[in-house]
Amino acid sequence: MFVKLGSVIAWLLFGFGALRTLLGFFFAFGTDTMEANEFAARRYLASANTGEAIDEGIMLIVAGVAIGLIVQIANNTAEK
Repeated sequence: MFVKLGSVIAWLLFGFGALRTLLGFFFAFGTDTMEANEFAARRYLASANTGEAIDEGIMLIVAGVAIGLIVQIANNTAEK
């Protein structure tokens, strides 16, 4: 049960991290001025700027991968 819950958490972290990173890049390259960049980041990403949102997204991806690896190790040891 805990292995499945850990797997779901890992996938959610990875998915939300990827979404946050992609949106950060979208707003970073899709806005004309720095003011529009900061406004979009504050409004849609709840970050001071798009760089901060991209950093947070990458950290979520790394956390999801780390938890996923731990879940795989736990699953392999539970089967033995």
